[in-house]
Amino acid sequence: MIILGLESSCDETACAIVKDGREVLANVVSSQIKIHEKFGGVVPEVAAREHLNSINLVIKEAYSQAQIDPCKIDAFSSTAGPGLVGCLLVGLNAAKTLSLIYDKPYLGVNHLSAHVCANFIESDFEPPFVCLLVSGGHTQVICVKDYENQQIIAQTMDDAVGEVYDKVARLCSIPYPGGVLLDKLAQEGNNKAFNFPKAKVGEDEFSFSGLKTAVLREVKKFDKDNIPKKDIAASFQYVIADTLIEKTKNLARKLSVKKIALAGGVAANSELRKRLNELKNEGYITHYPELKYCTDNAAMVASCAYFNPIKTKDSLLIEVFSRE
Repeated sequence: MIILGLESSCDETACAIVKDGREVLANVVSSQIKIHEKFGGVVPEVAAREHLNSINLVIKEAYSQAQIDPCKIDAFSSTAGPGLVGCLLVGLNAAKTLSLIYDKPYLGVNHLSAHVCANFIESDFEPPFVCLLVSGGHTQVICVKDYENQQIIAQTMDDAVGEVYDKVARLCSIPYPGGVLLDKLAQEGNNKAFNFPKAKVGEDEFSFSGLKTAVLREVKKFDKDNIPKKDIAASFQYVIADTLIEKTKNLARKLSVKKIALAGGVAANSELRKRLNELKNEGYITHYPELKYCTDNAAMVASCAYFNPIKTKDSLLIEVFSRE
């Protein structure tokens, strides 16, 4: 089954064509990072206009990469949510239009489920497993019992990891996109330079607001031009990764699951991937998507449409949603 997927939930306009949920025939991403840099973050109205400017171009390029006639596509899919409503509408309306033109099904996809399904792309990884989903808006541990049965077993009480990265980056005067640049600085710093705290919460909860406040206190001790950014970044990132991996491992052990995966934009983080790999020494089977499938992309949308589509009586009636 060949599915075309569209992703437009935030600041990437993407189109991919995927066969049987795993084999990528085309993967095109148009990023808006340069456009939003001057604003220090994503401006929804600007992002939506850019999606409108790019959507037809990425679809055309995907057809070209895949060397496929649109009539050969078996279904069309797009991210229905969560995300920025104006942005989501661009991809959803484009995919619905294609489904009507070619008389093929339309499948609306949950963005978070799509991130989980990124682990299936160009791999033989399969359920059951425990997945640590970390992104700009979500921090969750999901028990993936099978392709269509996923249950959230832990989540954050306050900020998501991606949000904390961006806020700490701003505290340290690190420009947008802060999380990515903070990760690079951390690789050059001393992760023992600052003793940042870990939140004491329940086994099925995360909390990072206290960590953010602790970083703020340390930053205020220095002049703006003398902030030890590398050491703060390294110490902060160490605590984040340690908290996420330890809690995920404990939940997997409690469920007697020996397979652990990463998903979401923050799954591209170097320390997090390193710490997950170390679990192999404890007998765990670990997996994370290629970097290009961690951040927002349409291949994961098409994969999710194949493995775990949103169930609905009439798929063309699916509406976008901003949050779950």
